[in-house]
Amino acid sequence: MNNMNQNNGMQKRMLIMTLVVFVFFLAYEFLVLKPQKEAKAEAAKQEQIKNANNTPTVEGMVQTDVSGNPVDMSKSVEALSTKAIASSNIVTVVKTAKNIIEIDTLGRIAQVTLSEEKYKDEDGKQIKLFEANQLRPLEVRFADTNVNNKAFKVAVTSSNKNVDASKTKQELVLTQNLGETVLTKKFTFYPDGHYDLSTSTTNGKKFFITNGFRPNVLADMYADHGLYLKQNDGVMELTEDGDLDKTKNYTGIKFVSNFDRYYATVIYNFERSLALSLMPDAESNPQAFIHGNDNITFSGYAGPKNFKDLKALNPELTDVIEYGWFTFIAKPMFILLQFIQSYVGNWGWTIVILTILVKLVLYPLSYKGMVSMNKLKELAPKMKEIQTKYKDDKQKQSMHMMELYKKHGANPMGGCLPLILQIPVFFAIYRVLLNAIELKGAEFIFWINDLAEMDPYFVLPILMGASMYLQQRITPNTMQDEMQKKIFQMLPVVFTFFFLWFPAGLTLYWFINNVFTISQQYYINKLFDKKRAAKK
Repeated sequence: MNNMNQNNGMQKRMLIMTLVVFVFFLAYEFLVLKPQKEAKAEAAKQEQIKNANNTPTVEGMVQTDVSGNPVDMSKSVEALSTKAIASSNIVTVVKTAKNIIEIDTLGRIAQVTLSEEKYKDEDGKQIKLFEANQLRPLEVRFADTNVNNKAFKVAVTSSNKNVDASKTKQELVLTQNLGETVLTKKFTFYPDGHYDLSTSTTNGKKFFITNGFRPNVLADMYADHGLYLKQNDGVMELTEDGDLDKTKNYTGIKFVSNFDRYYATVIYNFERSLALSLMPDAESNPQAFIHGNDNITFSGYAGPKNFKDLKALNPELTDVIEYGWFTFIAKPMFILLQFIQSYVGNWGWTIVILTILVKLVLYPLSYKGMVSMNKLKELAPKMKEIQTKYKDDKQKQSMHMMELYKKHGANPMGGCLPLILQIPVFFAIYRVLLNAIELKGAEFIFWINDLAEMDPYFVLPILMGASMYLQQRITPNTMQDEMQKKIFQMLPVVFTFFFLWFPAGLTLYWFINNVFTISQQYYINKLFDKKRAAKK
């Protein structure tokens, strides 16, 4: 039997560990991942200039410029990163109810501009998904070197220069005459912004067609960005930017999604699965090339990862939204969040209501933990007496401690285990609020105009820190070690600092969670005060 000093110490260590996990998680995101990703982004830009004519190959697929055009080496990195596409490079402009799709002279999607009012950048302009110099969606590469060389020199012929699919579906045919080989792309565009595509070649010429590099709107330190696959058996596989070190081949793929925090370019076929190869670019970012053979049919979508829009296309496409390890909790949590919002109409109050519901569901766990902490605080003097009396006999000390706990119904582990069990719920909600584009542009009260952005005046982070401090003050503390006490006292300051830059929606959740935890703790403290008064 372990002695009670060990049990008590273990309880303290687990409680410390639980809180340190949160701090470490936040610190790692802000101090490690952010600088790394910023450095990779800058290195990628430099690498694109240095190695503009050197891209990986797959099974005989020839090397070509990633953009399909010569790169002007005299241009600056900033100029290369512009999202403006020269009108002379565009053969067709497709307008749907949700976006404007520009198709270039090589039959690729050169740009997608989101036309809904809420999708605006910091300059007030409608959001554009792609950089001008990146690997573009629907680029075709041939296994035959001669044909491939021609494919990057011969412009496509379009059946229509302007396509209006804003109210009804419309068709478009692109033809690229490469001599003996003719490449044909037959599109059907729909008002909701997605498309069907059938691509074929004559003479049995094998080709690969790419999903392009991911949208580059918001790739920050908080959320994952890279490439996401769904296989026929339902297994999801994530490859983050910078993590692909070699070519990987797949068969039996339902969809491939290249994504940043809120936006994705998706190619999918739920009737006939896809085969594809993932190739690393110069910065180990994933590039997907779908094996077209001499003909292939699939559907595509480029736009926001809006749950309802994706579900309307196909329920399985909601898996495009990546929630991390706790998807099994996070996805139902988001569905509940959306259900509440459909009645409330305001995402801020929806978060408040969800927080209250989560607190009610977890109340039994919280209650047990709080009661246990109060009991341990009451027993602290007696515990100290036993430790002093039997300081030289650990076995007797342990035995008397166990008798004391049993007599008073106290559990030395009861204070921290409920908290540890709640960690998956917290991270699930964290991922939901982090990845929900539905919060973008969602107003709450007065100064908060966008729950997906940080609080511009830092009111919520400060309130969150103050509530955390108050919660700490009224929570029973049996710690004797001064260092442990100082660590706990610093936590509200540390958390406030990190939450200054967190999305307002997430900070709102944590603040409301603290307020109700304080209410619960206050109620339980009063119950124990009454019991103590009754004993006197």
